[in-house]
Amino acid sequence: MHAQQNATEMPERVIPQVRRVDTPDGARLAVFVYDARPADAAEALPVLCLHGNGGSHMSFEGIAQALCRERAVIVPDMRDQGISTRGDAGELTYELLADDAACVLDALGTARAAVLGFSDGGIEALLLARDHARQVAGIVTMGANLVPEGVEGTSDMAADEALYRSLEGDFPAAARQAELLRLMLDHPHISPASLAKVACPATIMAGEFDMILPEETERIAAAIPGARKVIVPGAGHSLMRDAPEAVEQEVRALIALAEQGRARGRGPDDPDDTDGARDDGGPACPTS
Repeated sequence: MHAQQNATEMPERVIPQVRRVDTPDGARLAVFVYDARPADAAEALPVLCLHGNGGSHMSFEGIAQALCRERAVIVPDMRDQGISTRGDAGELTYELLADDAACVLDALGTARAAVLGFSDGGIEALLLARDHARQVAGIVTMGANLVPEGVEGTSDMAADEALYRSLEGDFPAAARQAELLRLMLDHPHISPASLAKVACPATIMAGEFDMILPEETERIAAAIPGARKVIVPGAGHSLMRDAPEAVEQEVRALIALAEQGRARGRGPDDPDDTDGARDDGGPACPTS
């Protein structure tokens, strides 16, 4: 019996290192870095994971544990979510959050990464690949949308926002929840034509019973040159809960494709030929 238990024993859980990244507008981002590679391990493309609205780094605990013995997995708590702070920015937008993700890569000295994004994080992955192409080797999105109308259930979100607004006087944290709901109600507004700029490998995933409308997923996949659309049978919006094996399989396939491209070498005009600088020349974010 003991021998059987040992044979099926799970690997010891890797505890992430926590880094602090400060944005130029005063937000403090908690960044959880899972990296259990041996000191003499060969260089491997890191993975940046971006969680959904109101989530945290814990959304990616399973896949981080699965990948971190072969490559670094970088998982920030996004602005005003998890234990990260809001900063002094005006309205929250997905462009702002994508810029935060680019700042995280800058601060950690990560020139390029494969990006896995869920829901809001999928939107941010699309914007990273479009606007910060030099930092992105490939993307896997799960349940992303281009416009608020691409999501079912927005009337419920509006009702929830109104409820949280009514509670702000007694419960200050309710304002945070209301603002995050308003982000989904007002944004994003991504032109499909603008995604023609995405030059890296892209896998666009959704569940068969996703809250993202099927035609919205199709619009994203059709807009990105060479993108692969994957609809997971029987799954809903939360693919990491409903189909973790399918997600890991697609992430590994995307990484292999991105690393093959890096091994072949890039031309001087290829957006993946990078020194890690932000495409917009914006300020880097300090880390500690």
